[in-house]
Amino acid sequence: MLVTAAVSLTRVFSLPGSCRYYPSCSEYAHAALQMHGARRAVLLIAARLLRCNPIFRGGYDPVPDRDNQ
Repeated sequence: MLVTAAVSLTRVFSLPGSCRYYPSCSEYAHAALQMHGARRAVLLIAARLLRCNPIFRGGYDPVPDRDNQ
């Protein structure tokens, strides 16, 4: 039973990405953490995740530079 659940999860996470933004949300989070540190990155990531819905169009949404804080 556990093996079946693990295989199912692996298949779900192996599907092609369906993020409406580029870079994907996980890539965005990784870059935000590297560029801004944990405190600022958490705010940027939360704002990005809140924009991930049908109201927002999606598209190119890079992590803002440190200068544009």
